[in-house]
Amino acid sequence: MRRRLAAVIPVDHMEKGNGKSQRSRLCVLASLSALFWFLLFYVHFAVIGGPSPSLDESVEMKTVKDRVGSINKPRKVRESFPFMRALRTVDNKSDPCGGRYIYVHDLPPKFNEDMLKECKSLSLWTNMCKFTSNKGLGPPLENVEGVFSNTGWYATNQFAVDVIFSNRMKQYECLTKDSSIAAAIFVPFYAGLDISRYLWGYNTSVRDAASLELVDWLSKRPEWSVMGGKDHFLVAGRITWDFRRLTDLDSDWGSKLLFLPAARNMSMLVVESSPWNANDFAIPYPTYFHPAKDSDVFIWQDRMRKLERPWLFSFAGAPRPDNPKSIRGQIIEQCRKSKVGKLLECDFGESKCHSPSSIMQMFQSSLFCLQPQGDSYTRRSAFDSMLAGCIPVFFHPGSAYTQYTWHLPRNFSKYSVFIPEDDIRKRNVSIEERLKQISPEQVKIMREEVISLIPRLIYADPRSRLETLKDAFDVSVAAIINKVTKLRKDIVEGRTNDNFIEENSWKYELLEEGQREVGAHEWDPFFSKPKDANADSGSSSAKAAKNSWKNEQREQT
Repeated sequence: MRRRLAAVIPVDHMEKGNGKSQRSRLCVLASLSALFWFLLFYVHFAVIGGPSPSLDESVEMKTVKDRVGSINKPRKVRESFPFMRALRTVDNKSDPCGGRYIYVHDLPPKFNEDMLKECKSLSLWTNMCKFTSNKGLGPPLENVEGVFSNTGWYATNQFAVDVIFSNRMKQYECLTKDSSIAAAIFVPFYAGLDISRYLWGYNTSVRDAASLELVDWLSKRPEWSVMGGKDHFLVAGRITWDFRRLTDLDSDWGSKLLFLPAARNMSMLVVESSPWNANDFAIPYPTYFHPAKDSDVFIWQDRMRKLERPWLFSFAGAPRPDNPKSIRGQIIEQCRKSKVGKLLECDFGESKCHSPSSIMQMFQSSLFCLQPQGDSYTRRSAFDSMLAGCIPVFFHPGSAYTQYTWHLPRNFSKYSVFIPEDDIRKRNVSIEERLKQISPEQVKIMREEVISLIPRLIYADPRSRLETLKDAFDVSVAAIINKVTKLRKDIVEGRTNDNFIEENSWKYELLEEGQREVGAHEWDPFFSKPKDANADSGSSSAKAAKNSWKNEQREQT
């Protein structure tokens, strides 16, 4: 700090005053000088806390000031916040893993590997043994018709993310055995495979058993006490409604994993999240493509750019006659009547609907792929179609826009077309005419955007690692780390969000950087909850989950 020089008073001027005046002035100057040096030392030691304070010490002093409303002598931050060592790794520029370390809990094998040993019991209608092979990718697909690449393609089950993600985590470059430097903590519990065993014909006690054992095990771990589980995350390869049972009635659907107090603190990555809850986050369904190296992706992208696409639009799916709100019947009708629309009906035992090559071939030959709601908001088909370079057409924002906010652009018009369900339901809009209004130049731009998204929508082969590209796993882990890091910084700096409304969770995911408050939104009508408090889980959503299982049964038979 630069020192100020004391004012110099000429001697001849001093001699002109009397002795009493001279002594008075000297006393004033001495007092001012003493006050100046007192303030200087106070600021240096009490406020700054010594020479060149670290970032952590500065942050803590601000926190102390915010908490008590005055400046106190700083305490060591790590005494207050045990996660500060992990936060400090962010500032270590010489460490490529700084701020990115993941600690993985060593769970008892009954929570994961033992399930794979009993793979025949994982589903009533599907032999999951073949789908859990190859680290969760399933058996390789033969490229007889030339639809796929020669390598990297597998008959992957749409609910296999539990296994794929856990095996990808084993290849993560910033794993650590020291939880004190971890940016987040992974819980390798196969939640999706666990519940799939007991959804039909089992009481709630059996369905909840593993979940209750898990949270009991976790809560006793020292890693849990650091943030009460708010730095923990797990993955379940099923939709959120399989884990949101509100009652203990055996007739109610699913388990109550996501409603357990401990699980409310953790983050759960699922293939479809709830718009009204804050502890789950949507990640892509797995597709058939699992590249082992970057070049596999680049070659595929170039191939999708060059394809001839004779069909304006296409749809692969079955009607939902039991669901009066479904628009699938109208979509199928429009496809049948159109000369530029391609339809692959799946309700009459047509084997092509269960053939990956037939589905991918249709998507590759189409400019637009129609993606209405499945039994629930989302469907795997959306990711298969984008993998084929086909521009998705969505009819409900819950099918993609409010779901995969980590993986898809906020500006949905860059890569997709949105036609509200009511426009189809009331027969006010012709899908064909609506798509024909998009210029060829704009179609080309949108298709390029879709093709550019392919890397972040697929899961790379767990037995290898991509070099420059980030796949769906990488994007998800980075998002979780950002979430936990932001929460830790908020805690340190004393920031709280007291106005958070969990029922508006879907809106918060759409806020711009720095925004904290939500208001009215154009999509509010799509997410207005039924008046029945249990409707989102106890009736409509649970019914959707149950129907998805019935559809799975139909596909297998």
